[in-house]
Parts: sequence; C-alpha cells; structure tokens
Amino acid sequence: MGVLPVLLGWLLGPRRPYAEKLSPYECGFEAFEDARIKFDVRYYLVAIIFIIFDLEIAFLFPWASIFKEIVATDSIKLFGFLEMLVFLGILLIGYIYAWAKGALEWE
Repeated sequence: MGVLPVLLGWLLGPRRPYAEKLSPYECGFEAFEDARIKFDVRYYLVAIIFIIFDLEIAFLFPWASIFKEIVATDSIKLFGFLEMLVFLGILLIGYIYAWAKGALEWE
C-alpha cells in the first residue's frame, strides 16, 4: 500500500535531467575529490563496539531501574540477578577479546 504512491510518482513524475541536476552536490560547492575513498577498518570497529555497549546500556538501564522490585520478590530474586551477571559476563568477555586483539588501539 505504501509502495503505490512511490511507484506512481516515479511513473508519472517529470524526467528532465540536466548537467547541474546530475552533478554531485556537497554543501553548495563542487566536490573536491572523489567521494568513494576508502575508510580505515578501525572506524567500523569503533562503531560496532559503540553499538554493542550502547545496547548494553539499553538493556541494563531498565533492569537497574526496577532492581528494588526484583529484590523484593522472592521468586526471581536470585534468578534475575544471575541472569544480568551472565549478560554482563558475556559482554566483558567480548570486551577483553577486543582489547586482546588490539581493536581498541588507534595507532
């Protein structure tokens, strides 16, 4: 249903290509060099590590905010705590592995 308006716009829309419209645009200036330069792999590694630890906080924050209620209930007191320790342990192992492989070095 959402594809129909896009398809109609593509089929019925005007097609008037010209040189300025087809040229690369970068902040109102002509491009200084080729935009397809290679990035160092370390940028991607840092981005992936950031995403992993950002997701860790996304899982850890709700658990920490209801920790008092978890401790108050006898049925999941130990289980909930051990489950979070296993989660943090897996992340710690991954962090140590990345550190040992030199993924955190920037030289």
